[in-house]
Amino acid sequence: MEQFAVGDKVAYPAHGVSEIISIESKTIAGKKLNFYVLKVLENGMKLMVPKKNANRIGMRNIISEQEAEKVFKILSKKEKKNDLITWNRRYREYMEKIKTGSIYNLAIILRELIQLKTNKDLSFGERKILDTAKTLLICELSIAKKISYQEVEYRLNKIFR
Repeated sequence: MEQFAVGDKVAYPAHGVSEIISIESKTIAGKKLNFYVLKVLENGMKLMVPKKNANRIGMRNIISEQEAEKVFKILSKKEKKNDLITWNRRYREYMEKIKTGSIYNLAIILRELIQLKTNKDLSFGERKILDTAKTLLICELSIAKKISYQEVEYRLNKIFR
């Protein structure tokens, strides 16, 4: 079980890279619980995550530089996704993958949606998921690789030409 400290940057499923700004205790229903207080870097939103549930819900450390390169390799694969699945079923599958907090799942989602987009129009939900996956990936990859958002976007654009 990972322990996190104030000042750590972590990945939080569906919200992205966050910084732990404090650890607080609250009494809820007569029980004293400890919480990580997170500030999402993308939008400044604050979240409270029970310490005992942090790992179970997918909160994790930012990936390493080597893991970031593995993500770029996943993005570069030219696997063909079955586009015969209905958009709402794809949407549900992608939402489940996003909730896992896995950056590798985010990479697969982004790759599949961009490839699908070349053959057909995406639904509104799929476009939102594409934007979410791209934003979450860019933020974490820029921190992992210690490069700017623009440099990560440039690499993604080169991959998906």
